[in-house]
Amino acid sequence: MSANLLIVDDSTSMRQMVAFALSGGGYNVKEAEDGLAALEIAKTQRFDAVITDVNMPRMDGIELIRQLRTLPEYKFTPLLMLTTESGADKKSEGRAAGATGWLVKPFDPEQLLATVRKVLG
Repeated sequence: MSANLLIVDDSTSMRQMVAFALSGGGYNVKEAEDGLAALEIAKTQRFDAVITDVNMPRMDGIELIRQLRTLPEYKFTPLLMLTTESGADKKSEGRAAGATGWLVKPFDPEQLLATVRKVLG
């Protein structure tokens, strides 16, 4: 059975590119346009991994990861950041929040798939 992934990004085109790459890799993909929407979806549906942007309205990706980590079912779920932010301070903030990994945009679809495969074991 293929894994369920949640893609979170306020950019529709970015969500579509990520979803296209991942569904092409055989994953079931659900999309959310910001952290708040993603949190609501994550509370009603179980995902094997979450891939989120950092900079979004209403709730950013780092806060989303913090919130997800407080939910028992997401304590050990791979939570990946996919962002244009590559600064060390943002990365350490992401790690402190509980991010599993960090991918920088523009992303390489093959690299994205390889990373997802790796974190899903």
